[in-house]
Amino acid sequence: MKRIRILLADDHAVVRQGFKMILEAQPDMEIVGEAGNGREAVELAGQLRPDVVVMDVAMPELNGIEAARRLVDANPHAKILALSMHKDSVYVREILRAGARGYLLKDSVAADLVAAVRSVAGGQSWLSPAVSNAVLDDYRRHVTNPIDLLTSREREVLQMLAEGKTNKEIAGVLNLSVYTVDAHRGRIMEKLNLHSINELVRFAVRNGLID
Repeated sequence: MKRIRILLADDHAVVRQGFKMILEAQPDMEIVGEAGNGREAVELAGQLRPDVVVMDVAMPELNGIEAARRLVDANPHAKILALSMHKDSVYVREILRAGARGYLLKDSVAADLVAAVRSVAGGQSWLSPAVSNAVLDDYRRHVTNPIDLLTSREREVLQMLAEGKTNKEIAGVLNLSVYTVDAHRGRIMEKLNLHSINELVRFAVRNGLID
């Protein structure tokens, strides 16, 4: 089994030790290095070429946000999982903009840490549930067109819903389960702040998705 190579970056040795114990207990993970500040994290990432850098947002000398920018520039291969005590959307937005693939609250349970590392290592994103709503609200305020919030698949589902297709019909066209289509529909309504199919149809017409 190819193991996920992890660099831990946190200025508190006790925190690093706790994370190390949790992660090294996993058969598919190994800790290849530890850093006590952002500058050290950037240097070690360049030397060790880890798959994932688990990095505190608030660190001395070079904070996690600036460290993330430099690390991504120098090591595009490395994926960053940000750690923080803060649920504030500003912290989340800035570290994601700097290149982090995930954001995990430090009071999360051990299972969430493990799941987050695996998700980020596999090229997926991860957000602690407690911050995902804050991020969504923040994006709503900062994007010029709400449709930019939707993924390509969600825009596809939106168009078919607006055309009057049922979840079952959409599932057949896209080769998805009805459950998956229903989940897409729920996310579309949430992201666009819509509360009925009529509102969804009006949105689609306004944005030129249907005539």
